[in-house]
Amino acid sequence: MKKFNFRKVLDGLTASSPGGSSGGGSGGGIGAGSGSMHPGGTAGAAGTPRDEIQEIMSSDYFQICKTVRHGFPYLPTALAFDPVQKILAVGTRTGAIRILGRPGVDCYCQHESGAAVLQLQFLINEGALVSASADDTLHLWNLRQKRPAILHSLKFNRERITYCHLPFQSKWLYVGTERGNTHIVNIESFILSGYVIMWNKAIELSTKTHPGPVVHLSDSPRDEGKLLIGYENGTVVLWDLRSKRADLRVYYDEAIHSVDWHHEGKQFMCSHSDGSLTLWNLKSPSRPFQITIPHGKIQRDGKKPESCKPILKVEYKTCKSSEPFIIFSGGLSYDKACRRPSLTIIHGKAITVLEMDHPIVDFLTLCETPYPNEFQEPYAVVVLLEKDLIVVDLTQSNFPIFENPYPIDIHESPVTCTEYFADCPPDLIPVLYSVGAKHKKQGYSNKEWPISGGAWNLGTQIYPEIIITGHADGSIKFWDASAITLQMLYKLKTSKVFEKQKLGEGKPTAEIVEEDPFAIQMMYWCPESRIFCVAGVSAYVIVYRFSKHEVNTEIVSLEVRLQYDIEDIITPEPEIIPPFPDASFQLPSLRSLSGSTNTVACEGMMKDSIPCLSVKTRPVRMPPGYQAELVIQLVWVDGEPPQQITSLAINSAYGLVAFGNCNGLAVVDFMQKTVLLSMGTIDLYGSSDPYQRQPRSPRKNKQFTAGLTELTDSPVSLELERCKSPTSDHVNGHCTSPTSQICSSGKRLPSADVTKSNRRGPGRPPFRKAQSAACMEISLPVTTEENRENTFSRSRSSSVSSIDKESKEAITALYFMETFSRKNDSTVSPCLWVGTGLGMVLIISLNLPATEELRQTEPVMVSPSGTVLTLKGAVLTFSCLDCMGALMHPPYEVWRDPNSMDDSEKMRKRKLVMYSPSSSGDMGDHQFAVICSEKQAKVFSLPSQTCLYVHNITETSFLLRADVVTLCNSICLACFCANGHIMAMSLPSLRPMLDVNYLPVTDMRIARTFCFTNEGQALYLSSPTEIQRLTYSQEMCDNLQDMLGDLFTPVETPEAQNRGFLKGLFGGSGQTFDREELFGEASAGKASRSLAQHIPGSGGIEGMKGAAGGVIGDLARARLALDERGQRLGELDEKTASMMASAEAFSKHAHELMLKYKDKKWYQF
Repeated sequence: MKKFNFRKVLDGLTASSPGGSSGGGSGGGIGAGSGSMHPGGTAGAAGTPRDEIQEIMSSDYFQICKTVRHGFPYLPTALAFDPVQKILAVGTRTGAIRILGRPGVDCYCQHESGAAVLQLQFLINEGALVSASADDTLHLWNLRQKRPAILHSLKFNRERITYCHLPFQSKWLYVGTERGNTHIVNIESFILSGYVIMWNKAIELSTKTHPGPVVHLSDSPRDEGKLLIGYENGTVVLWDLRSKRADLRVYYDEAIHSVDWHHEGKQFMCSHSDGSLTLWNLKSPSRPFQITIPHGKIQRDGKKPESCKPILKVEYKTCKSSEPFIIFSGGLSYDKACRRPSLTIIHGKAITVLEMDHPIVDFLTLCETPYPNEFQEPYAVVVLLEKDLIVVDLTQSNFPIFENPYPIDIHESPVTCTEYFADCPPDLIPVLYSVGAKHKKQGYSNKEWPISGGAWNLGTQIYPEIIITGHADGSIKFWDASAITLQMLYKLKTSKVFEKQKLGEGKPTAEIVEEDPFAIQMMYWCPESRIFCVAGVSAYVIVYRFSKHEVNTEIVSLEVRLQYDIEDIITPEPEIIPPFPDASFQLPSLRSLSGSTNTVACEGMMKDSIPCLSVKTRPVRMPPGYQAELVIQLVWVDGEPPQQITSLAINSAYGLVAFGNCNGLAVVDFMQKTVLLSMGTIDLYGSSDPYQRQPRSPRKNKQFTAGLTELTDSPVSLELERCKSPTSDHVNGHCTSPTSQICSSGKRLPSADVTKSNRRGPGRPPFRKAQSAACMEISLPVTTEENRENTFSRSRSSSVSSIDKESKEAITALYFMETFSRKNDSTVSPCLWVGTGLGMVLIISLNLPATEELRQTEPVMVSPSGTVLTLKGAVLTFSCLDCMGALMHPPYEVWRDPNSMDDSEKMRKRKLVMYSPSSSGDMGDHQFAVICSEKQAKVFSLPSQTCLYVHNITETSFLLRADVVTLCNSICLACFCANGHIMAMSLPSLRPMLDVNYLPVTDMRIARTFCFTNEGQALYLSSPTEIQRLTYSQEMCDNLQDMLGDLFTPVETPEAQNRGFLKGLFGGSGQTFDREELFGEASAGKASRSLAQHIPGSGGIEGMKGAAGGVIGDLARARLALDERGQRLGELDEKTASMMASAEAFSKHAHELMLKYKDKKWYQF
């Protein structure tokens, strides 16, 4: 094994890498030293910095845990409300439960089975919730802790659950099944009672057909001993629980969907499949007291009104001082097929139809009293839609909706990218809120939000946090994410800078996407200078400045040609230092072939030098907030569309914006509105190019006839097969490899032999949907339902479907910094670091005018420095540390209002902050450059360009995201891998601090939106409608309990109204009865063991971890211990009883046997 020559490494000379190492580091490029990786994955130092930096970070700083989930519950299925605690629960098809109270009280729970939630029932004012799942299991959740947990589960084995009902202040839960039977469960022990209401006992003996599943259960408000059972086929039975027989039966020839009582218990209302409502009187059950079809057309000949769509749910709520409310969903006429889903409110003779934007899943009427036998006095209706949650105010005649304080409109347009900023400047949030508040809608109810339960305080860790989401419609939302809450601050619509698309005129279009042409691909924000920059899917970049004042101005736009093609690639000769000395990279691989050469003809004209979208040319009114400073558009070149942007960076101090795609790099001066650089990736290398390449000969306008068959049969196809990247990864059987490595076989691969495998017809746009921006393609299976939301490609090239585009060397990372641009420079200077999809790192020198006055007039000189460094895989991120190991922030301009009315503000010179290290003002004689690719991380010493540390992060997968972040006054490199691992490494030594298998990337959405930020926080889009936040900080995990809201708060249950002597005398008040006596084991016996299985929950001891300390915590623990002891004693008692029964049976059989053979002689046996 060769040894390192440390002296030569420190001098910036090359050294051999250890050949026997299991993870040999990839060598530095031109003038870069090599690194090593010790077996086992620890980072080895290829060289030692002159001053050893004492790192204080250790693995004790790290722990992964989810903090909070924001947004609308994805695919909702069920709704419940506690009228005393005033908290709302929403169940979903994925087995999740979201519990909402006052703003800040937002809890997420998940059933381990993932089965859909069928129904939810609160134990009113008890701090508990029952959920019924599609796997026929009941769960009891304890809400008296900040993270609810399951106390008990009951799995039904032979019957399917269809409906549940828990009477107020009762501990017995009624459970209806698909077979039509009704079972009763004790909520405290979660054990099935022996009392069962069989369907054949409930219906008349003469009935020949099965009544169908149970669709409704409720006890009579007048008499708790009477249970109303609704069957699907139209049968309703009032069952007397004491006498175990049916008091009355009613029949209707239409299927029943729901039932609701009048509070006096003398009438009930049913909704049916023909759009009718029937009102039944208990005194005359033979026929309905009233039949109405609210939306049915009345026939002229006096016949029954025509049928309508089914009324899926009805609620019948009474008022003391006015007519009752009848509220139902569905029931619209069939002849209005295009009519939107509606909620109908009938109050007296007034009928109000509220049209909804999405289908109605469920609704609940909120009433003043929890007692079913009192006037209900409804004051609001909560309507759960497929993609929204609204609350309607019933106390005002026009039924306005309440302004929703929850961030449930994240998905208003599908999220395409996210950014997360922790520890922002403190003045940003109030400033953004002040400009965003001016755009708020009017017409909301003036009442307080009625879902006001729970308690929440700010906690101890308070620092400003902002989340930015980019959307498919071109909108951008800024959210206040401080103290694990989320509140919308400001919305920016980027599409307003472009002309509206006019369809149907027959004119040729230059668009490259048919759907969502304004979709946001990338965002770059400098919080200190308030400069904001976005890149869109239609190959454009918009630079925004922040102003508190409205302005009318024209939008300046620039057009950039960024197209470059080469004919051939010849890899370096053997005597040149190979860029990838690792043996695993000697396989040939196809890279950097020609760009797309098909022509797109429209009406005989080839598209050239035209952008994809049209910027508004007239003066535009720009409200306070972010105002467009400059629009930069890539244009079509020789009939080829511009490629989507893969990297973006902006610097306010330099006044420059840089962006790149698979063709090359562009640098624009947004102060002078000029293009400084527009260059193909290969030209950036200059004489330092490690590959010998020849420019493409002049293109001829040729039409390709080669299709997929020709590609398959060509001689190159075998070469293509062999050239597949050795670092390819497969997720769910699909290739997810980001990069193919560089061809090292020395063989020329002429581009003429390689054509696209999926040809487009003339004039057709090359992309169908908006793709996300970053630099990696992931092919993962996507369900049809989520198809639009999940459209994603972190493409290493901008197009996801063509071989030749994918093989180009895309610009994947950009970073402005004051650093040493060349080896052995003595002073720092402005630079632009450029990372490519081949793992190459280039440094571009920026020569800025010397004074502020000259900056407005003199040109900025931009030129490649000749420095080239290399890593494995596409470069993801850069960062820079000073000689003491402190993070160096890029320079920035202090914000000033460009449209200020104050003359002194206008004349004030630009104030630049060049560098503010954490230690001293002395920058020292060297820096550390941290570079991370999708495969490895390296730390270089500058200006010597020595590779000091290298860490091979993954061999079998690749990184999706990497960020250099601060944590506990230290810095680390945080990484998220495609195999689901979250990793952290200390800096600058790259020592592994954390490696947890957190979340396998089963969805493109996760890969597209995962991002890290300072203070140990991260987020990703867990569903198309929800943001999941997590922390990797041990300190925050320890303090999380203090930051979460309390779901349960001690509230006195309201007293029942005094009904008066006469009503009590004549049976008007509710009659109570002892359910324990009826349903208990003593009288009802035990249920069959095979019918349901009791499963103890994990919410016992786990719940105690979050309980408060002191006396309350001790009491809670003691109570839990008693409960568990009682449960064990109960199980022991059950076993003892079973043994006694077995012994009695044995004794009985023995006695019978003795009697049988008692008088027989011996010869009779």
